[in-house]
Amino acid sequence: MTETSETEAATPPGPRRTSSVAPKVFWPAAAIILVFVVATVIAPGAMESAISALQSEVVGKFSWYYMLIVSLFVAFAIWVGLSHYGDIKLGPDEEEAEFGLLSWFSMLFAAGMGIGLVFWGVAEPLSHYAGVPNRATGITQDEAGAQESLVQTFLHWGLHPWAIYVVVGLAIAYAIHRKKRPVSIRYAVESLIGRRVKGWIGDIIDIAAVVGTLFGVATSLGLGVMQIAAGLDFLDIVSDPGNLTYVVLIGAITLAAIVSVVTGLKKGIRYLSNFNISLAAVLLLLVLILGPTLFIFRDLVQSIGAYFQNLLQMSFNTTAFEVETGTDWQAYWTTYYWGWWIAWAPFVGVFIARISRGRTVREFVAGVLLVPTAVTMLWFSVFGGTALYRELFGQGGLIVDGEVSQEGSLFGMLEGLPGGTAMAIGAVILIATFFITSSDSGSLVVDMLASGGDPNPPTWSRVFWATLEGLVAIALLLAGGLSALQTMSILIALPFSVVMLLMCVSIIRDFRNERRTALRIQRRMQREELTEHVTHSLIDEGLVEPNGEAGTSTSGTARRTGEAPSTS
Repeated sequence: MTETSETEAATPPGPRRTSSVAPKVFWPAAAIILVFVVATVIAPGAMESAISALQSEVVGKFSWYYMLIVSLFVAFAIWVGLSHYGDIKLGPDEEEAEFGLLSWFSMLFAAGMGIGLVFWGVAEPLSHYAGVPNRATGITQDEAGAQESLVQTFLHWGLHPWAIYVVVGLAIAYAIHRKKRPVSIRYAVESLIGRRVKGWIGDIIDIAAVVGTLFGVATSLGLGVMQIAAGLDFLDIVSDPGNLTYVVLIGAITLAAIVSVVTGLKKGIRYLSNFNISLAAVLLLLVLILGPTLFIFRDLVQSIGAYFQNLLQMSFNTTAFEVETGTDWQAYWTTYYWGWWIAWAPFVGVFIARISRGRTVREFVAGVLLVPTAVTMLWFSVFGGTALYRELFGQGGLIVDGEVSQEGSLFGMLEGLPGGTAMAIGAVILIATFFITSSDSGSLVVDMLASGGDPNPPTWSRVFWATLEGLVAIALLLAGGLSALQTMSILIALPFSVVMLLMCVSIIRDFRNERRTALRIQRRMQREELTEHVTHSLIDEGLVEPNGEAGTSTSGTARRTGEAPSTS
């Protein structure tokens, strides 16, 4: 395997670029981000109120739409993977996968939601069990409610989010690896809008992807340092962490991300992703062994069964009859998650498409949809199951006055296990490295989009976007605007969901055209083989001369008997 793939060596011309950037994408995206940050810093309260009001409108009127289309994406992903289109190679037919299975899985998992699992592994099941923000879903604070809490968490982190990533990732991977287009969101719908993909419509698609990706990564940086700070407080390294601690942590993570993204995909990001997965596996095994092991295994099997048994009903549950409390619950959980995953889909989709060269469609779907879902279920069963067991049958203390500390619940759970301090140290390191991979992967994706689809954008622009992510996180954290930024990402998901629906149509159209072309070639080859076979048979029988002329029966008989043909 060479260091530079075919796509890297010769990138097809995309949107017009100047000085290694696509000016109609780079500058508008940077301007939107800076204007939003300045406005939030100057008037954080007004901005947060305005955007929260807008979010309430979106959730109140479009929650049913989010529930419907995300379930549609699950059905679409499964259908594509099982169909005869699954044999299509995301690259030249003879090419092998660019990355080994373990590295490929590590990178897509670390970029997709690795940090989310660490942050919510304990907090979300406990929140459902505690009734945060309300009990619109009917989950009660007893044994049955604990089971339902874990199953509800499976819904939010299982097939549905990864199906979103399948749609975007598959559309982009087919465009860049099979059709040899630049690494860009716009080319995922090229079969529908044709040449207009290189015009203002394509620019708007890429601008929205850049802004959504950077907002999402910056928000995660801000939220993540709060959890790291909570871990440092738990370890008595920092006492009552405040803004100064957050700024220092964001600066350190951003610096590490810059180093990683500068070294490139096959070195820094790859090695760091492998380290993440290894450390996460060690932490998972320790909690599994030191926690209520038998209960965890039993609960895992039982929860998987309950998940698939209730999957259809939960997928379409809009809590309609709970009226206002149902709307509030949706905004806090399912609709919020669906919008969040869609907002992150450009980033994760481009990244997993970039690392999936040489995979078949079936391998892609299975790897992106099924394997992470299985690992996710195991993760929440171990961490969330251990926390729920403690609340039900142990010392409790993780739920205080009906509230759950989202940043500190992980460390509170680890504290009750043997060697909890050592595991807390490992958890802090894991959180930090997961955030570094999210930041460097996000910076690389944003840079590729802002550079007109160049899979190897220049170093200076990689540093620019990675630095901008850190600065945005710091500015909004100091201004108290992280929640506003988080909400903005969800709002961006609404128009991008339409793009995703177009991607589904585009994938079907492209696959059908390829299948039709392949069948025509196959039929032509079969006709040629049949013609050749019949010709050889006729020649062997003496009915046709090797030069193609038909022989007489006399000459044929003479050849068969070895006699000279008669001239009379």
